[in-house]
Amino acid sequence: MRTVQDFSDYELIDADNGERLERWKDIILIRPDPQIIWSGKRKNKLWNEANAIYHRSNSGGGYWEKLKNVPDVWNVSYNDLTFRLKPMGFKHTGLFPEQAVNWKLAEDLIKNSNREISVLNLFAYTGGATVACLKAGASVTHVDASKGMVNWAKENANVSGVIGGNVRWLVDDCMKFVAREIRRGKKYDAVIMDPPSYGRGPNGEVWKLEQQISDLLKNVSKIMSYKPLFFFLNSYTGGLSPTILNFMVKQYFDVKPEDTLFTEEIGLNITEKDIALPCGATTVWIRNE
Repeated sequence: MRTVQDFSDYELIDADNGERLERWKDIILIRPDPQIIWSGKRKNKLWNEANAIYHRSNSGGGYWEKLKNVPDVWNVSYNDLTFRLKPMGFKHTGLFPEQAVNWKLAEDLIKNSNREISVLNLFAYTGGATVACLKAGASVTHVDASKGMVNWAKENANVSGVIGGNVRWLVDDCMKFVAREIRRGKKYDAVIMDPPSYGRGPNGEVWKLEQQISDLLKNVSKIMSYKPLFFFLNSYTGGLSPTILNFMVKQYFDVKPEDTLFTEEIGLNITEKDIALPCGATTVWIRNE
């Protein structure tokens, strides 16, 4: 498992009985997590000193109980990247800190390529990977079906000092966008995909990962440049085996014997426990020239 080692503004302090105890800079949050199926004694005093707790509703969804000093928006930093956090529905804050391992890898690959790199970020959410790639000097096409998420990504680019970078911000259905790029003959040196298990496009298009991932991978392979740098595919769907995802990338992309290809869990180290919390998996293909 690859785990984040250098995110000083984020800490997974403890995890117990279905909940995370987290520090986001100086704000302490308690949020549910279905991976945390064990129970024990909550010894850390911060369990009783949280700024906010997210409570699930029996009818679906839930709500934040703000106990003390929780701003509507605050910033956290990861190395030279800055992100705006907002407690939002369905327990989220607008950032997945475990993805920092992929942001750093993308930055390093772009900086070490010694050439201009064009990146396509699909299902790009609030733009963590977009901001990282812009910081590294790449041009980025950022695509997400939610206008609100694209606007949030622009905020992150602004506070990170890259809002004026070479970037296209697009509110679009990712499947339809890729199909149009094939017709236009557009090519990208790197592609990052962070698809949800289920979602809807801007016009109500239904996305189901298991049903559509094969066609999407086939199409994305057609817009990779003749000199690709990397491809990242994140998955949070338990029904999709990392072995299968690895095979599909090898099946559809021009993976050469000398290239790097692996699928590995990513996660967060729990300060109070001798375990890292799994937070999905990433399939990584890197062209080794």
